[in-house]
Amino acid sequence: MAANTTPGLQIQATKQCISASQNISKMSTMSFSFGSKRKSFTDFRSSSHISLTKPIHSFKLAPIKFERMVTKAMSGASEQVPVSGLPIDLRGKRAFIAGIADDNGYGWAIAKSLAAAGAEILVGTWVPALNIFETSLRRGKFDQSRVLPDGSLMEIAKVYPLDAVFDSPEDVPEDVKTNKRYAGSSKWTVSEVAESVKQDFGTIDILVHSLANGPEVSKPLSETSRKGYLAAISASSYSFISLLKHFLPIMNPGGATISLTYIASERIIPGYGGGMSSAKAALESDTKVLAFEAGRKHKVRVNTISAGPLGSRAAKAIGFIDMMINYSLENAPLQKELYAEEVGNTAAFLASPLASAITGATVYVDNGLNAMGVGVDSPAFTGLDIPKDNKS
Repeated sequence: MAANTTPGLQIQATKQCISASQNISKMSTMSFSFGSKRKSFTDFRSSSHISLTKPIHSFKLAPIKFERMVTKAMSGASEQVPVSGLPIDLRGKRAFIAGIADDNGYGWAIAKSLAAAGAEILVGTWVPALNIFETSLRRGKFDQSRVLPDGSLMEIAKVYPLDAVFDSPEDVPEDVKTNKRYAGSSKWTVSEVAESVKQDFGTIDILVHSLANGPEVSKPLSETSRKGYLAAISASSYSFISLLKHFLPIMNPGGATISLTYIASERIIPGYGGGMSSAKAALESDTKVLAFEAGRKHKVRVNTISAGPLGSRAAKAIGFIDMMINYSLENAPLQKELYAEEVGNTAAFLASPLASAITGATVYVDNGLNAMGVGVDSPAFTGLDIPKDNKS
């Protein structure tokens, strides 16, 4: 068999080391290889290994230094080099990602990880942002961020105009129909987009909901208007129900759906108001109920990812995202920056057969911040011996 490069993911912790005593040398690369050729679970062996140049007699552990996790391509098997690792193989699968309007959010990162694993990518973009997004894509402004682990560029098979606040044309009010930002676009309600995808491609296997909007997010919940509260629920949680309702009939059995939530659903995050915390709580509750219904009726899995703070353009609208990022760095068990690709790779796993028994779950990808009961950077803890990441 000739050597070849095929879609796949390899998550590699580069230069990860433990600063202990002189008896321990630098840890050799630990990698999780997601290759190309489908095999049974028992056909694969772990590619994780630790190399020590000197025997261990006694040592004193010091804090671990974390460096950025990077995604790299992996060559396929050849006669000389067998495949090792556990593969995420989404070749032949088709994904529809709702809510991509630029190249620096979680939706884009998920699309890239799915594409790296071999999936065909369809995108639903908010109608007012459609022209800018398509123009930027066409003119190559996103080319650098389109680069996949194997060096190729992520291809988007088709971009659909979408406003997930409206289920059908009958739901669209006249002021929206005549709004100049919607001029030139058609068939952008949820039901129409699902029908268009059906006509263009037949079926899909993966549905991603990367949508949220709260017009009064800067207001405390107690000062939020009924209109603002319901708008947040409509755009951020019911939109997922609507997407699932209209796309389920064209989803293949064994398919998967993924949404994005936030820890404000279960913890108090001052400043994250306007009903957005309620919307995220609803989304997580709906994930469980929809997992039952979609699983029983269509054999489709439903999960949500609770992602940590990311300084995306959309998140900056909240106004204090940089504070939340800094808070996470100071208080999370893993004192490192959270990268969008880490959420993307989790989504690729959840969409793959490797997660075939996972449904109705909220999966935390936040460096462990969800596990904390207090903020350890508080002056109240001054004097306590609290472990710190050795950044030196």
